[in-house]
Amino acid sequence: MAKESSPGNKNGIRIVIAGDRGTGKSSLIVTAVSETFPTNVPPVLPPSRFPDDMFADRVPITIVDTSSSLSVEQRSTVGEELKRADAAVLTYACDRPETLDRSTYWLPELRRLEVKAPVIVVGCKLDLRDEQQQVSLEQIPEVFYYAQKAVLHPTAPLFDQETQTLRPQCVKALKRMFFLCDHDKDGALSDAELNDFQVKCSNAPLQPSEIVGVKRVVQEKLPEGVNERGLTLRGFLFLHALFIEKGCLETTWTVLRKFGYNNDIRLDDDFLPPSFKRAPDQSVELANDAVGCLKRIFNMYDNDNDGAIRPADVEDLFSTASDWPFSDSYSGNTEERYAVNVVETSSGSQKFLVLREIPEDKVKKVLSEKESLAISDIAIFVYDSSDELAWRKTAELVVEVAGHGEDTGYEVPSLIVAAKDDLDPYPMAIHDSTRVSQDMGIEAPVPISAKLGDFNNIFKRIVGSAERPHLSIPETEADKVTKLLSDEGSLVTRDIAIFVYDRSQQICPRRGLWASECATSCVESRRIYNESSWKKIVELLMEVAGHWEYTGYEVPSVTIAAQDDLDPYLMAIHDSTRVLFILFDVLDT
Repeated sequence: MAKESSPGNKNGIRIVIAGDRGTGKSSLIVTAVSETFPTNVPPVLPPSRFPDDMFADRVPITIVDTSSSLSVEQRSTVGEELKRADAAVLTYACDRPETLDRSTYWLPELRRLEVKAPVIVVGCKLDLRDEQQQVSLEQIPEVFYYAQKAVLHPTAPLFDQETQTLRPQCVKALKRMFFLCDHDKDGALSDAELNDFQVKCSNAPLQPSEIVGVKRVVQEKLPEGVNERGLTLRGFLFLHALFIEKGCLETTWTVLRKFGYNNDIRLDDDFLPPSFKRAPDQSVELANDAVGCLKRIFNMYDNDNDGAIRPADVEDLFSTASDWPFSDSYSGNTEERYAVNVVETSSGSQKFLVLREIPEDKVKKVLSEKESLAISDIAIFVYDSSDELAWRKTAELVVEVAGHGEDTGYEVPSLIVAAKDDLDPYPMAIHDSTRVSQDMGIEAPVPISAKLGDFNNIFKRIVGSAERPHLSIPETEADKVTKLLSDEGSLVTRDIAIFVYDRSQQICPRRGLWASECATSCVESRRIYNESSWKKIVELLMEVAGHWEYTGYEVPSVTIAAQDDLDPYLMAIHDSTRVLFILFDVLDT
């Protein structure tokens, strides 16, 4: 467990003394350090340090004296010291009331300097105003005790002075502590739970009479703060508000810091579990002990044993979390959705399956990032088996994802799911899906029907494919050619290489429809698509030609322009003649 937060996270406290000339600044410091009243005091003292054990918190204190000179240089020095201060002490002389009136200068000056530190106003030379007034040495250190207290145990984060109520962040922290200490989850701290809380915070148990006394105080002021089971949440909050109102802020701060809170009433980074590094293609699984622990927590909040936690109990369940894990602006129409469940594999082991749905129009954005699929163990493509257009779009996505993996090196196994198997498939559905899956080297689409409740063991199939990725990684034609040409002798047994491309301008790349079925706005993109088809052939020609030149195994080639009955794309004849001429001229083949 992480260590508790130290008092104010301070290694030392810097207190700066400021005030008009002759108000007793230097004398105050000398008296506190030497424990005697001085007779001769220099105008400005060097920084002084109190012993670490002077106060109970054992935090070193450094006292900085400042000059009362009116020179611009000295005023600038005083200003810089005040900016660095953890606390400021403003002095005035009790025998000179006009020095108290000077607070109308000092307080605006502190605001101008944007001093955020607490400020304590101290009246010195009380014995000179009233000769009957006896000043005790014990009063002097109290100035610095309260200055230290204002730094280590500030009021502002805990309590709103105007409304006389606990601040929301303080209430949230105290609620978390209450729920952590309410071990039996009955909504009240029993005597035993109160005692455990006291031991954790102060390393000392409460006597039975003390527990009775605490509950009596709460019950007298707030009857609903105590019930037959013990101190309620309202009583717990009231008790801390009472501590603060009576000036015992260190009590509440001690409790907060024992539970890991800092001065902003936020959990310290040291208290939170450390993050761990993982590669983009690594995933994380819960250990069996963690699963068991989460199950026990779930069962604790599943009061009616129906396998679900009521919304009202969900808030209690996550009340001990450092932050609420759910968005308050949640909407059911999210762009991406997740589902999580446990799947029992054929070997009898259990795996957590986390499914992330990516909307069709977001796929390109996801694939634009190199490591977007690195963390995924498998990609699943779901389409309507009765709709030919849905199949064509799915086939395009499979090729796109496969190409992304080949380009980035993060290849991911793929599984195609043919949904709505209760409907009649479109003509050629089996032929088309079989051809694509065989060409890409992956399993044929798995038919399922949610309407009939027939899921064909799809989730076990998903886990199985993820566990044996080498059997389900799709290959594009380009990847096959690349792998073929990586073997120096791959073309030795070939008598000829044939390159076929579509030279027409009448295919729409987005849906695979003929031009008569497409809007006029698709013409330009069709042109680009078919020009890209030619450009891909040129890339393959260059790749194969380079392979010949490197290995010495030259193979004659033929380029076939298919669909010659249709109009060629613009510049088709010019491009093909020019490129082929260059190839023959440069390589002399």
